Amino acid sequence: MAGKITLYRAPTTVADAEEIADWLRERLAADVAVRERFLDAHRSDDGGAPSTEELAEQFAEARVSSPYERETGNTMLGIRRYEERTLDHPERAGGVLYDGVGVQRALNAAIPESERPLDHLHVALLDRAIGTWGDHDARWHKRVNLLGQPAIVSVPGLYEAPAKPEQYYEEKQKTALLSGDAPPREVLESEVEGEFLVADDPRTTEALKGYVLQAVHCWRTGEGFCEEEICRLSNPHRQPGVVEAQLRDPEFCEAHAESYE
Repeated sequence: MAGKITLYRAPTTVADAEEIADWLRERLAADVAVRERFLDAHRSDDGGAPSTEELAEQFAEARVSSPYERETGNTMLGIRRYEERTLDHPERAGGVLYDGVGVQRALNAAIPESERPLDHLHVALLDRAIGTWGDHDARWHKRVNLLGQPAIVSVPGLYEAPAKPEQYYEEKQKTALLSGDAPPREVLESEVEGEFLVADDPRTTEALKGYVLQAVHCWRTGEGFCEEEICRLSNPHRQPGVVEAQLRDPEFCEAHAESYE
């Protein structure tokens, strides 16, 4: 399936959208373009696109208030003003989890009508943490990506969503019991054995290539994630699995190597 893919930068992160786009071009018969941050490219206070105030309202409605409460949203004036500030100054954002489906709905509505043909996929690298509600355990779960239109790939989700090695949490709990406070993340990362990605990890761009391709693969074929743990199209729930799938050879299982190598 040929078509067009538009990849949007996340300039406050270390993710290199141009490198990801080049990697996609080597594997796809598609026109891959790179644009500025989605929330800048499709936002206007002069009409023709959602305004800062409108987008801020939608992000406020998508805020997760508790990991164990299904209902989302806090549209108090102070929260809306915070969301407006972070739209203009994204480096100030952080520490908030958003309902990924709610964010995706808002971003979908912001795509111009002329850019909504079925053969045009938008993929937004996002500097926000997103989650989905788990009916099986009645809690929110952070996600790295959300497939669909537009597809969302959360850069902080890469570090936060897949679980780290058990020793990481054991050391964190032990230090908290002894000192009454959790140790700095940097201390834990230096003491815990095992492979996992951390904030601003130099391997971020390489790892995100597979998550972007997952969105493209779903758009091209209608298929979900791959069941083979060694494949870039798999969706592991633990950090060692992310390292194995995204940063180790082979890149793909035998079935998907035919399409993407």
